[in-house]
Amino acid sequence: MAFPPPPIVEKPEHVPADLVRDVDFYHLIHGEQDAQEAWRRVQVENPDIFWTPRNGGHWIATRAADMETIITDHERFSVRITVLPAQPRLHTSMLNMDPPQHTPFRRLITPAFLPKSVAALETKVRELARKLVDELEPRGECEFVADFAKVLPIVVFLGMVDLPVQDAPMLLPWAEDMVRGEHGKERAAAELNMSNYLATYVDARIADPGDDLISFVANGMIGDRKITREEVMATCSLLLFGGLDTVASILGFIARFLAMHPEHRHRLVAEPALIPHATEELMRRHGLPNQSRVLVSDLELNGVSLREGDIIQWPSCLYGLDDRLNPDPLTVDFDRPAPIRHGVFGSGAHTCPGAVLARREVRVFLEEWLPRIPDFWIKPGSKPKIATGPVNGVSELHLCWTPSQRRATQ
Repeated sequence: MAFPPPPIVEKPEHVPADLVRDVDFYHLIHGEQDAQEAWRRVQVENPDIFWTPRNGGHWIATRAADMETIITDHERFSVRITVLPAQPRLHTSMLNMDPPQHTPFRRLITPAFLPKSVAALETKVRELARKLVDELEPRGECEFVADFAKVLPIVVFLGMVDLPVQDAPMLLPWAEDMVRGEHGKERAAAELNMSNYLATYVDARIADPGDDLISFVANGMIGDRKITREEVMATCSLLLFGGLDTVASILGFIARFLAMHPEHRHRLVAEPALIPHATEELMRRHGLPNQSRVLVSDLELNGVSLREGDIIQWPSCLYGLDDRLNPDPLTVDFDRPAPIRHGVFGSGAHTCPGAVLARREVRVFLEEWLPRIPDFWIKPGSKPKIATGPVNGVSELHLCWTPSQRRATQ
């Protein structure tokens, strides 16, 4: 369905003309271009903070120091608006709640994503990764996003919430529309579809809970009261949208990078102990979310006067690509000193609760894929499909390699 383009608005009086730039974060790249490199150009070619008339009109902060202020100071920068263009939401989830309202909802889901809980999942993650590689390796090629990146984390997550794996082909397009949809109606339709899908499962688990994450949320407590059905729906929708896309997107970017950089592949094959550190460096280089905040009051940030009600975006990939924080930021350097600083999972009260699981799944991918398929490349004649938006992503990535049986006879 065709939708009209998001609105372009007039510059407010308080925005200086020399801070206006025509930047549309939905259309930074074309074809197979590097999403994070496109964002890096935005960072180096513009003021630290500037205003764009695109997508309803908003500020963009491009430097890590300002982003740190924005994402940790919830008293002045509210999460009531996180996605642009701004629109009403079907459910108000903890993603759009500021502390202290946000805190008990986060506390409710945190146990499922603690290191101990994730460690218990690792056997399942690794078994599935091995099974997928076993099936793919003899073929000599795959469309990585559909065949691996959107299978490994999604099967694991659907197991956590005890939803049918066979429903994934129906759920994934909704997640795609929600996290990368340019138009409000597109995102609203995806949210409604997901809500309608979840309703039956939520009601069933309120009545007869199991040991899955939906049951845990549906029968949880918010402070000293029972969670409401509306709050259950909001929390479970948020979990599902995040669980269906985030790790799949980061795996796509990492696989594309490794396909194009054999020296990095070969080093990880030769030095597998390097993989945990390399995981952080690869994630730093390939940040995903581009979220926003709304100003609660007038203030000055890095010499720029912001007004109550202004919206300011913080592209997380630019945190790790800030050369004031990380020298030579577009270069993936497995010897970059620890700790590797990036904003992939946010900071402060809204740090992504699934960060531990995401890191583990990326590590398992590298540990299981590279020993079996150490040399792979982008299939000749194909072009990766990459998009920016609320979440940067890879929607198509054709890879090929020489199967081990053929390598053995060569």
